[in-house]
Amino acid sequence: MYCDRQLAYFNNTSSMMRHLRSTHPAILQCAEDGNIPPVPRPATDTAGPSKQGRQRELDEALVDMVVKDLQPFTIVEDEGFMAFVNKLDPSYVLPSRKALKTMVTERYNISKEKTMEDLKKADFVSLTADMWSSINMDGYLGVTCHYTTPEAKLATVVLGVRRFYQTHTAQHLMEAKALLMAEWGITTKVQCMVTDNASNMILSAQLLNLRHVPCFAHNLIVKKALDQTPLINEIRQKARKIVGLFRSSCKAKDKLVEMQSLMGRPALKLMQEVDTRWNSTYDMLQRLYEQREPVGAALSNLNSDTAPLTSFEYNIIQESLSLLQPFKLATTELSEELRVSASKLIPLYRMLQHKLSQKKGQSAQESTAQLGTHLQEGLHSRCGGYESFRALALATLLDPRFKNVGFGNPAKAQEAEKQITLECASLMRSNTPTPGKQFHSSSDIMELCHLNNYVTYTSYMLSV
Repeated sequence: MYCDRQLAYFNNTSSMMRHLRSTHPAILQCAEDGNIPPVPRPATDTAGPSKQGRQRELDEALVDMVVKDLQPFTIVEDEGFMAFVNKLDPSYVLPSRKALKTMVTERYNISKEKTMEDLKKADFVSLTADMWSSINMDGYLGVTCHYTTPEAKLATVVLGVRRFYQTHTAQHLMEAKALLMAEWGITTKVQCMVTDNASNMILSAQLLNLRHVPCFAHNLIVKKALDQTPLINEIRQKARKIVGLFRSSCKAKDKLVEMQSLMGRPALKLMQEVDTRWNSTYDMLQRLYEQREPVGAALSNLNSDTAPLTSFEYNIIQESLSLLQPFKLATTELSEELRVSASKLIPLYRMLQHKLSQKKGQSAQESTAQLGTHLQEGLHSRCGGYESFRALALATLLDPRFKNVGFGNPAKAQEAEKQITLECASLMRSNTPTPGKQFHSSSDIMELCHLNNYVTYTSYMLSV
């Protein structure tokens, strides 16, 4: 009644008496004298939030922290965290691990309901999907949904990252994706699915009757070109052994840090190549080239049979990095979520063609010139048909940054203009109100306004 402090209870009132003597001696003295002091009135809303309101507010903040920082539910049982919270606000009662899990689940359900309401307002959506394995080699399927809000802003939501117990066949992937689409109510709204070039992923999109778009960031152009160039492939294998030594041996790592310090270089770790990510090859070679002097000095001071790279091999790495840099930049550019990317594919393909031709002519080594040839062939083989891809062509045409200038083939640009003109004409015919027709709701008027805006914008883009 007089204090909201929570005390441990051991079948007696000793702890309460100790607390009264140490913290509230005046109340205890009054009670012993037979004069019970009046119970303090609870604070009004004008004086600040009530205790329950404060508890709820801090619970929400705790859930925010757990969700945003990916903290485990057991954090509320950590002694250090409990002491820290008690120091900040002794009156706050931390929820149990089980209660925290329930609170996070409730937050998820609320967020999911809100997102499903947003998805109902979207006319069309696109999906990206990928399979990956955890450290324990458990398979997971991740599916992300992308759409445009009524305010013309791009939005992204992760539909699910589900444990995948079945074999990774196209049929099983199709069934799992179909369940997710039905769960979120977007089955009839999906326009295309972006995945890597794995045959089971491509076939699963076809089984769902969805247009498939290969992910540019997962392209196999660079990996295949590197594998087709024998000398560069040998250098990659040597580089992997060197990086493996410095990442697995404490003595080698310490020696590298020592050499970096002596040479005034930043203490940067070497980066290992990952087979499934071609850009990791670029990162490995770039870091190794930047740290070539400390690495060479460290290797010479180690009793190891790992052979260092020669100056000739470093020259080849330098020229190879120059050829691969445009692909690295293009991949980074297309990995954004807050800006449209489909309209960039055709211009980026042309820019890559131009840069490869330019840098290949500057190659002094036969092996790097050979790498440039393989990159050009792979780029043409995998991306040469982009201008004939209707969705990509129309996206490029309607992007004010590119329009028809983004095309390499003027005939393809004219074909895209014809397609968009016919589409606008068809929309206008199907939505032109008949004489005497009355609009019965504001949504009818808004739909017509949106259509007029779309046609006006498209006509403007084609004429400017």
